[in-house]
Amino acid sequence: VTGYSEEQFGPDDAITREQLATILYRYARWEGLVEEKLTVSSLLDYGDAGQISSWAMEAMRWAVSSQMILGRAQSELVPAGSATRAEIATMFMRYSKTAVI
Repeated sequence: VTGYSEEQFGPDDAITREQLATILYRYARWEGLVEEKLTVSSLLDYGDAGQISSWAMEAMRWAVSSQMILGRAQSELVPAGSATRAEIATMFMRYSKTAVI
């Protein structure tokens, strides 16, 4: 987990869906669980994919293609929306099932 910058971490801030995906993606990469090729096509299914921050794009591709994150609606990822406790728990559960070797 990194901060917003070298000077700002934001420990009490709400976490966005793209931030959560990025945290899990970095950890999965560290564990060697991320494939080299990530697909873009799964992001194209969501009308708000253009709202994904540039720093989170690779992580969101991974999260969507591995089904760590699903859209809140069939066509909306809501990347900058705050993650609910249920979404966080679900993503951790999905990650733990994927990470078990």
